[in-house]
Amino acid sequence: MDNSIQNPALRNMYWQEEPTAKEGSPDQKLDQEDFFKLLTQQLNMQDPTKPVENDQMIAQMTNFTMAEGITNMSDQFKTFTENMTSNQALQASTLVGRQVMVPTNEANIPLTGGGANGAIALQQSGFNTKLTVENAQGQVVKNISLGDLEAGVHDFEWDGTDANGNPVPPGNYSISANARMGTSNEELPVQMRAHVNSVSMGGGEGIVLNLRGLGGVKLADVSEIG
Repeated sequence: MDNSIQNPALRNMYWQEEPTAKEGSPDQKLDQEDFFKLLTQQLNMQDPTKPVENDQMIAQMTNFTMAEGITNMSDQFKTFTENMTSNQALQASTLVGRQVMVPTNEANIPLTGGGANGAIALQQSGFNTKLTVENAQGQVVKNISLGDLEAGVHDFEWDGTDANGNPVPPGNYSISANARMGTSNEELPVQMRAHVNSVSMGGGEGIVLNLRGLGGVKLADVSEIG
């Protein structure tokens, strides 16, 4: 419209531009009322000699109903996911101060001293099974003999002392395990029990348990709760 026209009577004779919805505004979303308006307009504008077939109208209504149902289901699933995350966070918060078993060979000895314990898994019987404890510098602190073990999961414990029976300094230590199976020695998978200090949420990692001296581990990786 030419804004230079000052006479209101003349201005009304010109085509009035209809306001357009801004990008991202709710007006750009078609709802059920908009669909029926379009359907009514379609019926009004159809060729009387070639009316819209009933099956075409039903197909249009069905498609709209399906699209609306999918949108509603997506919203409900999002709400369900948020509720599940909240419930998991609440459950995970009860683990603070407790021991959990995680797939790591790292053990943390606190300032107050103490030992560490975990488990090893054997797919078949192992002979002369041995644990090797190393400090952060890679030096062997202690060797622990577990003897011959049958296939399965076996718990072990390290009392936190070196080969001479003296308490080791606080810090992180790695524990490896190996056994003779058949004609060769094989490394065994190790899991350790660790103390949960706190729980973190978000950041794309889901729920993370913060373990004393070992960092974070996903809740899904926990195999046992003490």
